[in-house]
Amino acid sequence: MSPTKQNEEDPHVSDSDTDSTYEDSSAADDDDGDSFGSPSESESEPAAGDDSEPDEHGESDSSGLHQEESDSSEDEVAPRNTVGDVPLHWYDDEPHIGYDIKGKKIKKKDKLDKLGSFLANVDDSKNWRKVYDEYNDEEVELTKDEVKLVRRLLKNRAPHADFNPYPDYVDWFKWDGAKHPLSNAPEPKRRFIPSKWEAKKVVQYVRAIRKGLITFDKPKEEDGPYLLWEDDSGLTEKSNHLAYIPAPKQKLPGNEESYNPPLEYIPTQEEINSYQLMYEEDRPKFIPKRFTSMRSIPAYENAMKDCFERCLDLYLCPRVRKKRLNIDPESLKPKLPSRKELKPYPTSCYIEYKGHEDAVTSISVEPSGQWIASGSSDGTVRIWEVETGRCLRRWDVGEAVNCVAWNPQPDVHILAVSLGQDVLILNTHLGDDEEQKKIKELLSVDTSTPSDDSGNSATSVRWLQDDKHGGIKLKFFKTVTAVEWHRKGDYFSTVMPAGESRAVLIHHLSKKLTQKLPFKLHGLAVRSTFHPSRSIFFICTKQSVRVYDLLKRKFIKKLDTGLREASSIAVHPGGDNLIVGSKEGKLCWFDMDLSSKPYKTLKCHPKDINNVVYHRSYPLFASCSDDCNAYVFHGMVYSDLNQNPLIVPLEILRGHTSSDGRGILDCKFHPRQPWLFTAGADKLIKLYCH
Repeated sequence: MSPTKQNEEDPHVSDSDTDSTYEDSSAADDDDGDSFGSPSESESEPAAGDDSEPDEHGESDSSGLHQEESDSSEDEVAPRNTVGDVPLHWYDDEPHIGYDIKGKKIKKKDKLDKLGSFLANVDDSKNWRKVYDEYNDEEVELTKDEVKLVRRLLKNRAPHADFNPYPDYVDWFKWDGAKHPLSNAPEPKRRFIPSKWEAKKVVQYVRAIRKGLITFDKPKEEDGPYLLWEDDSGLTEKSNHLAYIPAPKQKLPGNEESYNPPLEYIPTQEEINSYQLMYEEDRPKFIPKRFTSMRSIPAYENAMKDCFERCLDLYLCPRVRKKRLNIDPESLKPKLPSRKELKPYPTSCYIEYKGHEDAVTSISVEPSGQWIASGSSDGTVRIWEVETGRCLRRWDVGEAVNCVAWNPQPDVHILAVSLGQDVLILNTHLGDDEEQKKIKELLSVDTSTPSDDSGNSATSVRWLQDDKHGGIKLKFFKTVTAVEWHRKGDYFSTVMPAGESRAVLIHHLSKKLTQKLPFKLHGLAVRSTFHPSRSIFFICTKQSVRVYDLLKRKFIKKLDTGLREASSIAVHPGGDNLIVGSKEGKLCWFDMDLSSKPYKTLKCHPKDINNVVYHRSYPLFASCSDDCNAYVFHGMVYSDLNQNPLIVPLEILRGHTSSDGRGILDCKFHPRQPWLFTAGADKLIKLYCH
């Protein structure tokens, strides 16, 4: 590789290489400067003094042009962009970067991609001279004089070559004929120049002393006078023991314990007789007596007893000091935001939908929020208009409805209904003629199509044409309790109370096929649901929640609920959190990125929880129970993984009445508004608004 090519590839060269090109000696160094970048300038470019020679691109650099560029300072050239100190990232989404002096927009220049930029840099030998000006959106090429100035600055030298940092000393005083000094007086203090370095050191020492980094030895305290008979209780704090408690001292004898007390301390015989009538705890422990001399004092009759009790007190005296914690109970409560700050959320009943003759077991809201479907134990399925409460359509299916689910696609107006061992796919006859034509083609069953998947013939599910209701009927071998649609609207899952892989089935509506899960279930399946954005499938059993990846056909994780029997499940629209309701009135919040254990367990209902649900767009979730109440919570999930979800109870919605021990059987949120629909055993459907 030639030296020129090598220098073009590596514009940053060491000082030793640059000194070989630009000699650093006497006046030549000041004129030519030191090397800063590619030494190829000495080989492929003309020298600083020879401005007439062309460069490697064949262009000639005139000395007059470079002289003008070097003489003109940056402050004298007005900036092209006049936006001032406005942050440039405000214009990231705009097609311009600012405005010129006439107020016209300065358009952004088309930027090359990384490959084109790399090729342009390789072909341009002067690329190391160019600097991108983000403020004016242009590339500025440094002149040779500017490069020399930068090189001198990197060498810690004066920017200009004409400046001499070490001039010759000029002695202005004439020493000829001077025999004596000008003054023999001592140097005055006003001429003292304090050292800046010493001042900085003093500041560092002061800061270190304040921070405690520099400590001084404390003078030893000499033992002063002290009380000889001081009480031991005052020595507790001075003791080195962690929990030292001094032993209790005996009471010192007083005047009544004297062998010759004053007469006023000696009780009379009547007083002694009155002592016998008093309670033992109120009776005086010692009755003073008078003796003429100490030789006549008898032995103390209770000496052994008092000594034993004293030893017992010392033995049983506690030696632990218990600190009492004075804690305000209000400080233990979590600090939650005010409910007024968390509005809107449903608070009051707005509309009641009446018409069912028995308990309403399930409801489902149409994706646009204009219609709501309901299924009841009276064997009917109805469609209501949300705003007016008008019943638009009714089907008599002849059997108690377990679940209704509206297709999530807004242009596919079909309804899935589970009743007994059948699942009906009904045409709601909503939408225009083109949509109805598409729906009729979707709900047509070809008799030549096999009813089962070729690889899963044991599912025993038959796809039949239902001419009575104008849809499709799926015949199962057991009772279907729940139906859930996939977000694309072409798949739906069914749950049957069985402890095997056939308890949960997935059906393809377009192909009219049914297949069982390629996983073995552990426990009785209660509910199932799809992930809102990924190919993940959740199966809620009575004891746990099992998570599967349908695309990779593998088991992901198991979430332990810790509940006696789970009853419902709902997945957050973000997909990383879910809630599980139980028949013991507990609600568990799971953060799947955090742990397989519940993040929070809420005991809010005294009876069974029948359903839990998230709102699609608002940070709300709700639960309904047989206690005829629906609880609304604020559940904010943050994008920051270090911040835990915020759960705040908001409202208790009442209004339903109990029937045969059942309360609210189902609840659903409006897809666009903060409204909640509840279906109860009292034959009513209620809409709660904010």
